[in-house]
Amino acid sequence: MGPDVPAGALTDRDPPFDAAPESRRAPSPFREYAEVVLVAVVFALFVRTFLVQAFVVPTPSMENTVLVGDHLVVNKFIFAPHRWGRLLPYRDLRRGDVFVFKFPEDPQRDFIKRAVALPGDVLEIRDKILFVNGERQADSRAIHAESRIWQDDRDLPDALRRRDQLPAARIAAGSFFAMGDNRDSSYDSRFWGAVPASNVKGRALFIYWSFAPSSPPGGAGLAGRVKDLLGRTRWTRTFLAVR
Repeated sequence: MGPDVPAGALTDRDPPFDAAPESRRAPSPFREYAEVVLVAVVFALFVRTFLVQAFVVPTPSMENTVLVGDHLVVNKFIFAPHRWGRLLPYRDLRRGDVFVFKFPEDPQRDFIKRAVALPGDVLEIRDKILFVNGERQADSRAIHAESRIWQDDRDLPDALRRRDQLPAARIAAGSFFAMGDNRDSSYDSRFWGAVPASNVKGRALFIYWSFAPSSPPGGAGLAGRVKDLLGRTRWTRTFLAVR
């Protein structure tokens, strides 16, 4: 640039203002939408994998704490390895926690039960009564639908003997003994053993929606379906904490 050209002046070698480089042109609407969707998907996958996940309860094994048709939010990071230091409130699984885990005999299935014994605990069941480390566990949330008590009789099927009687045994390291609150109607650690720590997925937090599994038909058409949906929703259980 010669001495007669002021600093910053446009010369015949500079591109005009409206000739922006190709790389600086505004992205197309399709690209913008695609980026938004991609970010949303990545965020949702991150949340589902590491933070929280929704589950639906299909069986009555945890009644009356959790009912069939309850939709739960499960905290997945609370029991996870401490990847982010103190940024998230980690803690160990405690006795009494309601937790979700991969069924040891079929990891493709998720179970929800209550942790009743921890690694190193000595657990025993006598006449339906649960003892941990020699102390009787009085849990008001546990129910027994049947008054009959099955004895430890070798002529009885294991499903009956082990339901009400279990000899004292120590829980192995890195595993948890899980039972349903509906003690007489729960397929749990009494029958297939303790839950490995690696199978634990998270702690049940609260019910965000509860939907009764069946009810009288609400009628035909959209209005009938909406009426049925509203009628089957158990509103009093919405945002109910799982204890």
